[in-house]
Amino acid sequence: MSSKKHLQLAYGLAIVLLVVGVGSYAYTALTATVLDEPVRIQFKSVAGKVLYSHKMHTAETGYGFACYDCHHHPEDDETSLRACGDCHQGPLEEGVVLESCLECHDSDEVEDTEITKMGDAFHSKCIQCHQEAEAGPEECSQCHVL
Repeated sequence: MSSKKHLQLAYGLAIVLLVVGVGSYAYTALTATVLDEPVRIQFKSVAGKVLYSHKMHTAETGYGFACYDCHHHPEDDETSLRACGDCHQGPLEEGVVLESCLECHDSDEVEDTEITKMGDAFHSKCIQCHQEAEAGPEECSQCHVL
């Protein structure tokens, strides 16, 4: 093969790869939702790791919960839902305000607010829901794995 044919082959291959790459990116961008939900989330705690199936709780074929059944803040914009650990970081020193709080609130709004630790928030929300619905794990070892 001559060098001219090699060059044509290389350019042709580059064009094909470019078209495939741009097409794949465009397809992904068009099919992605505003809220790309995780399938599972692993939380680490002193009582053991907890593997939470986010998809099972939100899917219509699962429990079918809406975002706001668990995520209670911010209430007005579903695209701004935050990870639990952004807010629920536990007791803070007096007068300390998290930077994540200030993204939505003025400092005087949250200055004297007591922030629940993430584990306590999960326990109150999750255990209450499991007990009321009489579904899902109810024993500690069914969620916490050492």
